[in-house]
Amino acid sequence: MFERFTANARGVVTGAVEHASRAGSPVVTEEHLLLALLDREGSKAAFALTSLGVTDRRAEVVEALAAARRRGGMSKADEDALAGLGISVEEIVARVEETHGPGALSGAEQGKAWPSGRPSFTKGSKKVLEKSLRMALARKQKHIGDEHVLLALTAMPGLVGEVLAEFGGTYGGVERVLFGVGG
Repeated sequence: MFERFTANARGVVTGAVEHASRAGSPVVTEEHLLLALLDREGSKAAFALTSLGVTDRRAEVVEALAAARRRGGMSKADEDALAGLGISVEEIVARVEETHGPGALSGAEQGKAWPSGRPSFTKGSKKVLEKSLRMALARKQKHIGDEHVLLALTAMPGLVGEVLAEFGGTYGGVERVLFGVGG
């Protein structure tokens, strides 16, 4: 599959590995893929993220990801649903951190690094890369660009897609900016 990746898409994968390594993570997550996409300049994904205003709000995106990690990866929708039942996730997090220390719920990602010490990819990050291939093929494109990785992140359920949407990076918005369709 990687032979189909453009230089920009390969740059995203390499950047994600670098983000994981700098964070001391044994695995590359969807979050690392997003951070690598936000680092890109002059690519289709960079154009889309800038056009939608996500790039200008990078610090807020990083903060939202960190807040979600602090909640144990719980989405805003989950937090809102629990709030509707009278359960305060913030109170639970505070009590757990009081007992076990800051970031106790963030938990380390499951997986281990390759024997070389390089981080491996989580099931979720592998699914994003596989979905980017399917998206390229559905458009009858023979290459996988960083725009396909971005589209896959916006289309996948979970924390990263939710954070992207919160800051204007929805699937429809990205598709509209890149291909003039959707909305």
